[in-house]
Amino acid sequence: MLYWLLYEKLFPFFHPFRIFRYLTFRTAFASLTALLIALFIGPWVIQKLREFQIGQFVREDGPQSHLKKTGTPTMGGVLIGIAILLPTVLWSDPANPFIWITVFSTFAFGAIGFADDYIKVVQRRNLGLTVRAKLFWQCMVGLLVAAALVAMDQFKLFSTRVSVPFIKSLRPDLLWHAWPSTIPHLALFAFVPFVIWVMLWLVGTSNAVNLTDGLDGLAIGCTIIAAAALAVLTYVSGHVVFADYLELQRMPMVGELTVFCGSMVGASIGFLWYNAHPAEIFMGDVGSLALGGAIGTVAIIIRQELLLPFIGGIFIIEAVSVLLQVGSYKLRKKRIFKMAPLHHHFEQLGWSESKIIVRFWIGALVFALFALTTLKLR
Repeated sequence: MLYWLLYEKLFPFFHPFRIFRYLTFRTAFASLTALLIALFIGPWVIQKLREFQIGQFVREDGPQSHLKKTGTPTMGGVLIGIAILLPTVLWSDPANPFIWITVFSTFAFGAIGFADDYIKVVQRRNLGLTVRAKLFWQCMVGLLVAAALVAMDQFKLFSTRVSVPFIKSLRPDLLWHAWPSTIPHLALFAFVPFVIWVMLWLVGTSNAVNLTDGLDGLAIGCTIIAAAALAVLTYVSGHVVFADYLELQRMPMVGELTVFCGSMVGASIGFLWYNAHPAEIFMGDVGSLALGGAIGTVAIIIRQELLLPFIGGIFIIEAVSVLLQVGSYKLRKKRIFKMAPLHHHFEQLGWSESKIIVRFWIGALVFALFALTTLKLR
């Protein structure tokens, strides 16, 4: 909104407003705006959640040290959502369709999480949404995002070619372009591989962040690192000089997502102020699903989804630990870890909560730095 008003409308009359054309300037101020919004409205949100008695339910079969967290205000993802949306609208170009696709995905996944939290906390049903219901709605959001990107591809504003880390010459296309010409009545199936691809990544990423959200500040700290890495990737992908130098797929319009990533970094830092151990508020599914959806959507748009296992390395490890635990128990009736997700395993080994959180943050930082090095190691 400020970009449209101060640069596109008022710049011809007041030339110092040219500064608003620079992506780095708007990204920095989007981050600061998001941080200030989260810090200032955080106490009000916490108070309102307490008034509505929206407190965290802690399962009794989990770590016993967590029982004291029962009743801590949850659904704090609402705070994160507000702190991301307002700076994005203020500082980004409202004419950029990728901004709105990402905003839609973030808040659609957040709505699913909100429904899950509402059922668990307000209606006192501990399991929330059923697994089938949650996966169904997540897939529907993934389908809509994929459909929007396919439409963008038809207008030559988006590429369905996937960037493969370390191999710059390999860019497989997920659209079957041969089908429309050879079998016209099956042309619609040309989009199936890409649609499935997008759905899998978005569902997987959103649930991975959700599984990581088990300790004070763990998930939000890893989100800060992942969002910062994505900010770098979106900037270089949309920059003509850097994209050509690094031999990336250059998509000029995706650079605007740097503002969104900056807002996500600022909002996450602001939320961490209140979520740091001992937490005053938890993000809940409304926050974790939204952040996971945002991370996955940005990575897909800039065609770097294959870097997600490194950008969000801790998220992936946490999700894999749950899959291995469940699979091992069903097949062998034996557990691999003392408890899953992985952070609970280390709690059972006697590690303090703060030590686990900081060490996982260090691991997330190492993964993110490795993801950035792949831009040159090609």
